[in-house]
Amino acid sequence: MQFKKGVKEASKFLPDDGSLVVDLSFDERARKDPVFKVEKKMDNEDFVDVSRGKKNPYRGSIGMQEERSNKQSAVYSESTLSSDMFDKVLLCSGGKNESDLRKALNEVTKSAPQNDQSKGSNSGKNGGKRKGGKRNVVDMRTLLTLCAQAVATDDRRTANEFLKQIRQHATPTGDGMQRLALYFADGLEARMAGSGTRIYTALLNMPTSASDVLKAYHIYLATCPFKKISNFFANKTIMNLSENVTKLHIVDFGILYGFQWPCFLQRLSSRAGGPPKLRVTGIDFPCPGFRPSQRVEETGRRLARYAETFKVPFQFNAIAQKWETIKLEDLNIDKDEVLVVNCLYRFKNLLDETVMVNSPRNIVLNLIRKMNPAVFILGIVNGAYNAPFFITRFREALFHYSSYFDMLDAIIPREIPERMLLERIVFGKEAMNVIACEAAERLERPETYKQWQVRNMRAGFEQLPLNDEIMKIARNKVKSSYHKDFVVDEDGQWLLQGWKGRIMYALSSWRPTY
Repeated sequence: MQFKKGVKEASKFLPDDGSLVVDLSFDERARKDPVFKVEKKMDNEDFVDVSRGKKNPYRGSIGMQEERSNKQSAVYSESTLSSDMFDKVLLCSGGKNESDLRKALNEVTKSAPQNDQSKGSNSGKNGGKRKGGKRNVVDMRTLLTLCAQAVATDDRRTANEFLKQIRQHATPTGDGMQRLALYFADGLEARMAGSGTRIYTALLNMPTSASDVLKAYHIYLATCPFKKISNFFANKTIMNLSENVTKLHIVDFGILYGFQWPCFLQRLSSRAGGPPKLRVTGIDFPCPGFRPSQRVEETGRRLARYAETFKVPFQFNAIAQKWETIKLEDLNIDKDEVLVVNCLYRFKNLLDETVMVNSPRNIVLNLIRKMNPAVFILGIVNGAYNAPFFITRFREALFHYSSYFDMLDAIIPREIPERMLLERIVFGKEAMNVIACEAAERLERPETYKQWQVRNMRAGFEQLPLNDEIMKIARNKVKSSYHKDFVVDEDGQWLLQGWKGRIMYALSSWRPTY
């Protein structure tokens, strides 16, 4: 007690610049919040409170963790996960591995207590408590929207009243809308406090090993077709192009952990006449700390091991810097190799014209056109929540992320830790950025596929026809192996993927017009 009192007194003398106070309530939080347990398991660093010495308003829902020093490097370790687990998730198995996991998840669902999970959270009216046998229905969407309006007008008293109501029903272990409300409430609270950028940076810098991400990725692959179809579209397009080539160079913008490529290497090794010489240039944004290229280099080493296993001649070049600063000569393009540019769902993180006239988005497209690839494969997040006006952006983001959380509620049991991890490290982090950050700090800037159609044509690209075989296989795969509410469609040579009628992702292929 004396120690806690001393910390409280000492905090009065800290500079009001976001200085950090160690969170002394770990044991209590760990008992109440299972997501907090997952975060602590992922990282042995102390959890810290970023609320300037005040009681943490975020209650561990996203894990407000920062580095002890801005100069300390973030660690992206391989953890202790065996290579067999990587193989099981990343290599082609004819759908057997995913099928086995789906069966295991179904068993979990059957053995779990009845909680109306199968109904999903599409109505947005849930989170109520029973009194006298009747259920009090809470419309979380309306509460969140009213709270956002109060935050936009700086009506703090009203905003806090709505936040209090939302917090009473939001929980990381509830239905889809209750979970979404938790992360959106965190974003609204951070925006009102003016700490959105700092908190998002802490989330972005949070050390996460590839193996931890792999566990969540495995669940996502088995239950949701979005990533599976995207990788199939890209890999099949490249395979069709490189049937007879001797040298193949893939430039992957936003390679991250490179989970797309082991299966491609496996397929390439069985090509008639043997595999070509493969060169991969992995590009991503720099990691925080002393080793900005650490994650990309780790990805390269992992892919090199797979290439050696499958006897594919392989070379990897890692680039970790702002994409708009990359020059043509940095890519070491050889004239006698077939060049492919791949970018799946990462262009949304580049700034657009609302921030600067000569935007990084257009700079990178111009670079790709100068590279003159045989094919440019583009996957985009089909979102309309890039409006400069906060309320418009908030409403669109609410509709968009409601689909994600409703989808996860229908396909993955609520008690699975990997689902909570997925919601936090992907959708929760994105929502924080969309809601709490502005100007150059807002990195989540998706556009619709029709907007990308215009942007690509203006940058000097022509769209290639959608392959009928790819489209047919994609439709059959989703229909036979996944939930009935998943959608695969086509429009204007785009392969579209969605949930309950809402288009969430779009894929297409392009080439320069000259």
